[in-house]
Amino acid sequence: MMSTLRRLLPLLVLSAIGFGIYLGAKHLTTFRFEGWNGPQEESRMAAAVNADMSGYSKGGRHAVAVLVTDTASDWLGLAHGLKTIGVPFILTRDVEQAISHKMVLVYPAMSGKLLSGDALRALAAHPRNGGTLVGFEILGGGMNEVFGFGEFSASRNRKSMRFAAASSGTSVLPDADDAEVSLSGPSGGVPSYAFSPTTGKPAALYDDGLAAAVQREHAGGGKTVAFGVDLGAYIAKAYNGRQDLGRRYINAYEPGVDTFLRILRGMYRAAEPMAVTLDTVPFGKSASVIITHDVDYTRSIENAVRYAEFERAQGIVATYFIQTKYVRDWNDDIFFNQHGAELTRQLAGMGMEIASHSVSHSRVFSRFPLGDGKERYPDYTPRVTGKEEAKGGSLLGELRVSRFLLQQAAPGSAVESFRPGHLEYPFDLPQALQATGYRFSSSISSGTALSHLPFRLNHGRANSAETSIYEFPITIEDELQRPMTGRIGAAAAVLDRLARYGGSCVVLIHPDVFDDKLEFLKGFVADAKAKKVWFGTLSGFGRWWSARDKVGMDVRRSGSRMELELQFEEAVSGLSVQVPRGWTLADDGKSDSDVRQDGNQVTLSHGPGSLQLVFEAAR
Repeated sequence: MMSTLRRLLPLLVLSAIGFGIYLGAKHLTTFRFEGWNGPQEESRMAAAVNADMSGYSKGGRHAVAVLVTDTASDWLGLAHGLKTIGVPFILTRDVEQAISHKMVLVYPAMSGKLLSGDALRALAAHPRNGGTLVGFEILGGGMNEVFGFGEFSASRNRKSMRFAAASSGTSVLPDADDAEVSLSGPSGGVPSYAFSPTTGKPAALYDDGLAAAVQREHAGGGKTVAFGVDLGAYIAKAYNGRQDLGRRYINAYEPGVDTFLRILRGMYRAAEPMAVTLDTVPFGKSASVIITHDVDYTRSIENAVRYAEFERAQGIVATYFIQTKYVRDWNDDIFFNQHGAELTRQLAGMGMEIASHSVSHSRVFSRFPLGDGKERYPDYTPRVTGKEEAKGGSLLGELRVSRFLLQQAAPGSAVESFRPGHLEYPFDLPQALQATGYRFSSSISSGTALSHLPFRLNHGRANSAETSIYEFPITIEDELQRPMTGRIGAAAAVLDRLARYGGSCVVLIHPDVFDDKLEFLKGFVADAKAKKVWFGTLSGFGRWWSARDKVGMDVRRSGSRMELELQFEEAVSGLSVQVPRGWTLADDGKSDSDVRQDGNQVTLSHGPGSLQLVFEAAR
């Protein structure tokens, strides 16, 4: 017996050691990549610097003029909205400069306290001289009569406003869902003014039946339009996620901001014979579709490659937001290890975008401390300890370390895009993204942003200082209802509405299973291709959008010809502009660039510098 034990003892010891190693690997709390240590550079947060109107003061006389009567207003929200919809504009404090333009927006208010008597008289004469004058808060100064209303009443209790067909440029809104704008949500409503029309006609009505906008045609061929909602503040609240005004959070069409912007664009095109606007989709396609996947579960990293194989077979690319889960905690086991890093490299090699989905994927990410900007792997070890609990995490740590690890795993990947777990949205996120090398965010739903178009983010999600970060709201996601195959028709209907005005559709699908989710993706992609949309990654669309955002335009008449000059700070491929009907690109006006015209849409590609296009105009 003893001799048998002596013979078996070495085997028992080896077995115990092996079992211990197995247990240690299975219950490893932190995975360490050999030789990976970083990022070495520190991340420094830039101080908030209030935006200066002078940055938006340059432009030709055929642009919209925004006369800012109070610089403490939300003019930056209005500026970002006009940028998004592609309407050229200038901001000015000079009334004489403003009325030299065909279309003038007086923002935020028009009254004897903010404008002199001479200024008010000059503005009153503008529609009589054939111009279009738009006002928001019209508080006396004799301007009520100019806009065609008598009394007005203020309220915060109105829930919505609906535009009348074919008024105020609303003929560009073909769907009933487009015409209604939500003004109230769970956190309350926005301030609004109701008008009592006299010589003007209601262009929109509140849910209480009172006039929300009044339009008046003037003898000189001009027009006045009074809006009862502060549009700059409305856009700022929505873009910055400061007030929940949407009727539907996600998986639906919720275009409140877009509706306002499309109306202004329609008014501009009607008011200015030489109106040229920028399209919102690359290469003049009907809509932009960005397929994204949140990889935040053990099985998801395994399944992601199969999703990517389908996408590559379809000739499209997608964005993979990958959680760098190297810490075992309450949420899940470790899956960003050597195998996870290899799968990440495979995805990058298939042409997919590698993007960050944080380290910890915590539900309390928005309550994480900012951090010191020195957080490094492997010392940074945040742990989720419960559904509403986490320890050791910081905002900068989540951004810095996840980006570093993804760049190590997939050399050559820029890792420019970020999406927080559970769409937790800290107020410091925009400037923290900028400090840590990101360029693009997808952190908010379209129902919260009230928009299906990208827009620029502000410091602290406030409305005084800008960042360089652009937000791309999510329209469709996979957690509403299963099986997802039952929602292909509803998603296709949303995309159909977006295709009517060049909207963008960001789709979020977790690759945790195949089944109905992959089948949904197949059906949605087939429908999108039939609508001739543009497919791309978030960073691909983001770089195009960022370059578009910096394009300057000026239009001049030269005899019977029209000269369009475009200024490019960055190279852009597939930029489309809308020119007035009847303009035809002259043979000698095409330059040596890649330029083509289809109706009143001109699509071009150009590097940094200027480009001049010459058009013949039909009589």
